[in-house]
Amino acid sequence: MTSRPGPWHSTADAAPSPRTPVATAGPSLLDEARRLAPDAVALRRALHSGPELDLDLPGTQRLVLDALDGLGLEVRTGRTLSSVTATLAGAAQGPTILLRADMDALPVTEETGLPFASRTPGLMHACGHDVHTAMLVGAARLLAERREKIAGRVVFMFQPGEEGRHGARRMIEEGVLEASGSRADAAFALHVHPNLPAGALRLRPGPQMAASDRFQVVVRGRGGHASAPHTACDPVPVLCEIVLALQTTVTRGLSADDKAVLSVTRLTAGTATGVIPDTAELSGTLRTLSEPTRQKLHEAITRVAHGVAAAHGATAEATVEPGYPVTVNDPGFTDFVLRTAATTLGAEAVDVLTATQMTAEDFSYVLRAVPGALAFLGACPPDLAPDEAPSLHSPRMSIDEDVIARGIACEAAVALAFLAQGGPQPAR
Repeated sequence: MTSRPGPWHSTADAAPSPRTPVATAGPSLLDEARRLAPDAVALRRALHSGPELDLDLPGTQRLVLDALDGLGLEVRTGRTLSSVTATLAGAAQGPTILLRADMDALPVTEETGLPFASRTPGLMHACGHDVHTAMLVGAARLLAERREKIAGRVVFMFQPGEEGRHGARRMIEEGVLEASGSRADAAFALHVHPNLPAGALRLRPGPQMAASDRFQVVVRGRGGHASAPHTACDPVPVLCEIVLALQTTVTRGLSADDKAVLSVTRLTAGTATGVIPDTAELSGTLRTLSEPTRQKLHEAITRVAHGVAAAHGATAEATVEPGYPVTVNDPGFTDFVLRTAATTLGAEAVDVLTATQMTAEDFSYVLRAVPGALAFLGACPPDLAPDEAPSLHSPRMSIDEDVIARGIACEAAVALAFLAQGGPQPAR
């Protein structure tokens, strides 16, 4: 499904620059978020200490449900996954905006030494999803307090399974985009980033994060004694040539302006040093920023594997498992977020992201169906420089918890500004 047009221009006579503030929620919004921050930090720490994986997050779901209790929201839980969908109805009719947080952890053994570190061996919130969830609960509380001033609806999407389990797609299949009674008109999400200055907000129009696919190649030769390779058909050097040929396909088969990353990350073959095996396998990941390039490289993986193997008298079987699509921010909505965040967080904290990220994000499924954007919120720990901080997915990843209030305020401000202007404005 392609995104609907999203002309999110200001209603002012002259179109402002991306850094021009939009008068929206008022100067006290960040102060209100700071008032809510202690409870949000406590929730974040509870989530961090009890991480859960994939699509089944019963403990996490219970913490979220308890935190939303009493806010007067229409709350639903998932049928096939531990999701939470909560809808806030304003005092008057209007458009609908969806705000999203992911909730699942990673199979990583934590090494932060934090007093609220993971109590579950081998699991850790190493990608900030505990922070995202706490911020969205805080935004729900802040917006619920302003219900009488809201014309429209806000859908709060708490999703499991972002880390490779297509949780957003599953929630879309279960109706999250229509949870308010009509299809959402816009969508917004924040993702904390320890390698950006604390409190900074960054996003870019168009492709911002990559599509991510997995691939595998199995080369079938003929085994034999390692002392007599001429009597066998050794699949190992064939596999090695395929690795090099795949790299050449990217560097020589694509324009220098067409960004893609193909990484072979696993090679397996053989059981003994004196035996040439019958088969050898490789697997890896492919990251692309456009659908045509993605399809071109899917075809190239198969073509290269078959061709190199055939040149050596072997055969090859190549498979590509499609993952998340490209995360594409609606350009007009991106401009709208930049201006709204500048008003709320300060113009000095807000800017366009300088480069695309080759990481992937399943909020891409939402942005394929609804115009909107994902933004990065800098969360570098106070004692480190951004380029020194452990990255996302590191066992030592940590954040500056002071940014939680800024995330709450930003999410609430985007929702309030969007609803205040009655949804997308006509392009001028």
